[in-house]
Amino acid sequence: MRVKVTAKVRAVTPDLQPLFFFLKAYRDLTQYVIDEVWKLNHIPSMKELHCRFYKLLRRQGFRAHYCHKIERRAREVVRATKRNKGSKPILRKLTARLDQWDYRLDLNSKAMRIAILNGGWIELKLQWYSYLDKYFNKK
Repeated sequence: MRVKVTAKVRAVTPDLQPLFFFLKAYRDLTQYVIDEVWKLNHIPSMKELHCRFYKLLRRQGFRAHYCHKIERRAREVVRATKRNKGSKPILRKLTARLDQWDYRLDLNSKAMRIAILNGGWIELKLQWYSYLDKYFNKK
């Protein structure tokens, strides 16, 4: 049986600069794709977006999974905004969508490694909450 669980956990990193740089690049390139899609008279398919932006995103150092997530997020934002007859969207928050291949969670050391630009990884130490133990203990 497969179960999907979402938990909100705080994390601490010894060096915030690479994570900040990655999140800023992710947001800025998502905004770039949004701006380019906004200029079109139609909402492009995922295939069309992929053909147009994949190489550009890969040259910027993003992993293939991130490229797909950036393209998909830009399409979702533009589609929803045009459907609601809104003005051109501007992204402000520093967020990134992760696939299961873009992070490693080590429950023994309570750390999470996240893939960032150009094949790099950053380790986050998780601030563990006692209520989470019941989900991971085999009692």
